[in-house]
Amino acid sequence: MSLFESTLRPVLFRVGGGDAEKAHEFTLGRLSRLGERARGLARGRYAVDAPVEAFGVRFPNAVGLAAGMDKNGVALPAWPALGFGFVEVGTVTAHAQPGNDKPRLFRLRDSEAIINRMGFNNAGAAALAARLDALGPLGVPLGVSLGKSKVTPLEEAVEDYLTSYRLLHPYADYIAVNVSSPNTPGLRTLQDKSAIATLLAALTGTTPVLVKIAPDLTEPAIAELLEVCLSHGAAGVIATNTTLARDGLAPADQPRAAEAGGLSGRPLTEKARKVVHFVHTETGGRLPIIGVGGIMTPDDATRMLDAGAALVQLYSGFIYHGPGLVRGVAKAAAAYRERAEIR
Repeated sequence: MSLFESTLRPVLFRVGGGDAEKAHEFTLGRLSRLGERARGLARGRYAVDAPVEAFGVRFPNAVGLAAGMDKNGVALPAWPALGFGFVEVGTVTAHAQPGNDKPRLFRLRDSEAIINRMGFNNAGAAALAARLDALGPLGVPLGVSLGKSKVTPLEEAVEDYLTSYRLLHPYADYIAVNVSSPNTPGLRTLQDKSAIATLLAALTGTTPVLVKIAPDLTEPAIAELLEVCLSHGAAGVIATNTTLARDGLAPADQPRAAEAGGLSGRPLTEKARKVVHFVHTETGGRLPIIGVGGIMTPDDATRMLDAGAALVQLYSGFIYHGPGLVRGVAKAAAAYRERAEIR
């Protein structure tokens, strides 16, 4: 057990009387106060230099922070200091919105899982653009995840995404199009062939655009979506988002199974890996994949890379295992690539 797991995690999990969202906000607040000092604070300790290139972007290592951890980019300098080779902020929407009613974030400790129904709570695309403009270069690639505002009707979704895209693409090394969150009504219908084709056709430019997909799609539905991605210039795929399934929960966590929202963490590990493998096989490797979902150990990351991912992201794994996991995953990814090159 790491020092984080034995000492810091128990303290964080008690913040706010055990309220997961209050603990999240507390942690972001502390990290945001580090400001510019964070840029070099722990870089030497945690950083792993093992460059990877994907969709025309060079990454200092293969492990990134997934969207949802720092929606508004308030703690951006801290993430590279903790060893992340890239950071994805958001999901951000054209209109600022408070998200769903609280409570909306739940830990399932025995299962190393999280259920969230946040609902894209964020300060809006204009506020994020202003923060990124003031911050300047981050030092590692920055992805920006875009979602649809809840107040925007589905028939106006393209213009809603475009509003955010126009404001934010100048600051992004890549744009992630989130059409797979289960927490915005109707959003997942935008994964349908005609809807995603229209959206991708609109988001043209020099910034790479990746599509984030749900783990709950059938293989035929994923295949249709991939066909559109290939024909409409998507630079890659992020696989996967959270799941609506409740398989693999520990007995002690079963009472939480009725909570609405997307499940992440250990129960998603194998499902996400299978989706990555299918995407890689179906496209013949033509679409680079960021693999995310249930990466709780360095071995999970290695298996995700072996399934076809070019890069990986952490969310729940970071919450449960801390910065040591970032370094462990980055080292495992570097070792995997060395072995692949030898073969």
